[in-house]
Amino acid sequence: MPEDLVKITRDGPVGIARMNRPVKLNALSPEMLSALSDAVDALDSESHIRVIIITGDERAFAAGADIEAMSKASSQDMAKMNTRQYWLRLRGVSKPVIAAVSGYAFGGGCELAMQCDLIVASETAQFGQPEIKLGIMPGAGGTQRLIQALGPYKTMEMVLTGEPLSAQEAYRYHLVNRVVPKERYLQEAVELAQLIAERPPIAVGKIRQAVRRGVEQTLEAGLEMERENFLSLFDTADQAEGMQAFLEKRPPKFTGK
Repeated sequence: MPEDLVKITRDGPVGIARMNRPVKLNALSPEMLSALSDAVDALDSESHIRVIIITGDERAFAAGADIEAMSKASSQDMAKMNTRQYWLRLRGVSKPVIAAVSGYAFGGGCELAMQCDLIVASETAQFGQPEIKLGIMPGAGGTQRLIQALGPYKTMEMVLTGEPLSAQEAYRYHLVNRVVPKERYLQEAVELAQLIAERPPIAVGKIRQAVRRGVEQTLEAGLEMERENFLSLFDTADQAEGMQAFLEKRPPKFTGK
């Protein structure tokens, strides 16, 4: 993994993957996507890490794709780049992922944030899919994930005009979870991650699976998965510990078993 492209740090059970290409505003070139996938995979494989944060810097989370690398490409060239493999790897992470966003989250950057489970935004954050201004369209989930948050009409306006949403607008449209001052956006994400990390990890995984699948399938199928996951948790030590701790009026000690 090119260490200069993505920096990994850890804060107890929280792993942080920070994109580090400030000159290009963390543009998501194939090399950046590969390095980010490697970093997140590495954190996902560490047993003591329970939540992962993806972030950039105060100026930019990620300001879209690398247009210079794409400007002369044909459709066949783009297909051969096979950047979809990296998006699938990021999608396949087993632990909760939080996007800590400040500044620009445009194009692929917006799509990357939306692929995460939660989004904490700085007051300076901007979310946009400006591909229409370049003669193209979102290609990594932008049209589909925006519909889930904004509905079809606001999504259509956003992708047809290419105009961004401010952090407050994104919050109002339920695209982000929290909006905080610029100097606190990463710390807020870490605190949220620490809170989730205190929860029983098997239950966290089952809940995450149910919510993610719930937006991709019928209500009936989603309810069936929810019920199966609910019942399976009664075979875990964490369920026994959580309920016994409640009855004994003490904090639970979850072990992930």
